[in-house]
Amino acid sequence: MVAPAADPGDAHEIHCRLDELLAERGMTLARLSELVGVTVVNLSVLKNDRARAIRFSTLQAICDALGCEVGDLLVRRR
Repeated sequence: MVAPAADPGDAHEIHCRLDELLAERGMTLARLSELVGVTVVNLSVLKNDRARAIRFSTLQAICDALGCEVGDLLVRRR
């Protein structure tokens, strides 16, 4: 499960590359939702960099479904 969206003033340096990884794999957010067991809405919050937290189990399930590592999914903006 992904935590609710952060306040707009709570900018952070972590960027989720979910859009890029989905595009590279030809996968939709809806399909990832089915594979991971997380709602499309929660995945969208993560995809749009509005999540404040993510469970390790969700992060692992996303990485398993996408065949990637955590560092491929989450990067630090500079």
